[in-house]
Amino acid sequence: MNGLQHKNGWFGKEPWWKEATFYQVYPASFKDSNGDGWGDIPGLISKIGYLHELGVDVVWLSPVFESPQADMGYDVSDYQKVYAPYGTVDDVDALIEACHSRGMKLILDLVVNHTSVEHEWFKESRSSKTNPKRDWYIWKPARYDSKGQRIPPTNWRGYFAGPTWTWDEHTQEYFLHLYAPEQPDLNWESEACREAIYENTMRFWLDRGVDGFRIDTVNKYSKRTEYIDAPITDPNSPHQPAPEMWCNGPRIHEFIREMRAKALAPYGAVSVGELSNTPHPDQVLPYVSAAAQELDMVFEFSMIRLGTGGMFGPKYHYVPFTLPQLKAIVAKWQTFIEGTDGWTTVFCENHDNGRAVSRFGDCSTPALWAASAKCLALWQATLTGTLFLYQGQEIGMTNMPSSWDISEYKDVESLNFYSEALASGDAKTIAKTMEGLRILARDHSRIPFQWDDSANAGFADEGVRTWMRVHDGYRAVNAAAQRADPESVWSFYRKVLRLRKEYRELFVFGAFRLLEADDEAVFAYIKESVSQASDAESQVNGKTSPSHEVKKAVVVMNFSRDARDCLDVRSVLGCGDGDVVRLLVSTRSIDDSKESTLGKDDKPAALEPWEGRIYTNFDPDRVI
Repeated sequence: MNGLQHKNGWFGKEPWWKEATFYQVYPASFKDSNGDGWGDIPGLISKIGYLHELGVDVVWLSPVFESPQADMGYDVSDYQKVYAPYGTVDDVDALIEACHSRGMKLILDLVVNHTSVEHEWFKESRSSKTNPKRDWYIWKPARYDSKGQRIPPTNWRGYFAGPTWTWDEHTQEYFLHLYAPEQPDLNWESEACREAIYENTMRFWLDRGVDGFRIDTVNKYSKRTEYIDAPITDPNSPHQPAPEMWCNGPRIHEFIREMRAKALAPYGAVSVGELSNTPHPDQVLPYVSAAAQELDMVFEFSMIRLGTGGMFGPKYHYVPFTLPQLKAIVAKWQTFIEGTDGWTTVFCENHDNGRAVSRFGDCSTPALWAASAKCLALWQATLTGTLFLYQGQEIGMTNMPSSWDISEYKDVESLNFYSEALASGDAKTIAKTMEGLRILARDHSRIPFQWDDSANAGFADEGVRTWMRVHDGYRAVNAAAQRADPESVWSFYRKVLRLRKEYRELFVFGAFRLLEADDEAVFAYIKESVSQASDAESQVNGKTSPSHEVKKAVVVMNFSRDARDCLDVRSVLGCGDGDVVRLLVSTRSIDDSKESTLGKDDKPAALEPWEGRIYTNFDPDRVI
């Protein structure tokens, strides 16, 4: 029997999406094709060859649907139209063809926890209390305090600061919105609403050839329907964090199973869900268990949220973290699927967070920037699960310069949290919030892609006013220069993406074991896989049996700006006197062939600042 053997004991062909490399495109900032300063779908199509060359298998396109843009397209007013600055439905068809013709796939961003207030469904719902779509959204009557003043139905605080309820004067009730007031929550308790979601937002695009969806806020569809106040944990605010009231609610698994059965499974569509406020493996596994028939995989955010002060009030009060903290979280989510039929994802960037090299690497000098960006690439490429990259990650794009003031920040969340800090009148709170925004804000990932060293970084033509300011450092950090440099961050990403596929049984599917958990500078782990040889056979006690090759790799990385001793990799790999350890890849150029193997008496050289290496116990067919 061909295939991979897993700890759960079964053999067989894995779904294509497990070993695929996904690449998220934030369309407003990727490539402007028509000179309006706003990225668009034709611009993306013009760069599909670039993504194919890099080694991307699947493009994940962030929302391009018709929208008033209160939250950069996560407020949809028509799911079957495209926001005009992005292009047309025909352009999406052309994008599907551009991907499929290269053997690539395309997934769209599905936003169905909420719509825009401008969506026809909401307009009907708010038109009267007797409208058939009234219960497609969540409406509740007012409460009144001891002074007779009208107050919201609950004291919940939303994700963008402020209450989760907005008063509708026309029908004299409040509607629920976990995010901005312009983003009213759909009521998944309504069967008619759910059917409309499947038909209008999913089947429409799947029928056109889209290959699946990244599903926004997927665990917030089922709210606790008693709608009670949350405990007071912030006495300085009338609005209290309440994720337990809307995350992982009582009917959530029922809803997702139905979504899969009715809209995803008939098309063989891939699904990856955004799973927030779900920090325990026993909570996550039910979503991704193959037997459960819900989602193929999810994003769990414990690692990428490191440094935040929480999801609500003090979110942008930066909290420093240590490497052992990072390692513990990585190990937790690398190992939680072992012995199960679940699956996991690998990512360190997306559109909702600051740049990885600015948060987890070292941008203090150009040399350390390049070294740490490559080190992060090695880290991500060797973790078990499906790998997701974010645009610009492959060239080491950094956060916006710290000299930029709040006027350069455009995101609704950033501006609301900063306004809340200003309203406090406390200088310390204002300063801490601005400090946190300079590290963590969503804006950092949304500035224009740096294609080359021409005006506007090649994102838009010279003289065009771009929707967000282009990074000051684009002449030093851009894709054109890096594609021409075999030692660049981009070239290293391309190399390790190929390596990841070549040794998929080790890096995509292999078991993970953390080493030196408490080391403050060195991040190291073993990856191990048992693959069944399809053709080779061996004789055991005169009987024919399949032969197996146990492959192991030690990934060792120096997450500091000082040289560090390397682990005794021979001992870690359990080598005998006659065994030879081989260096599969290093983030720095190695000219000395003696460093490529370690015999009985050899010790690995010290790790340079931000250097990463992979050592193996087998002879690679080809070292790349």
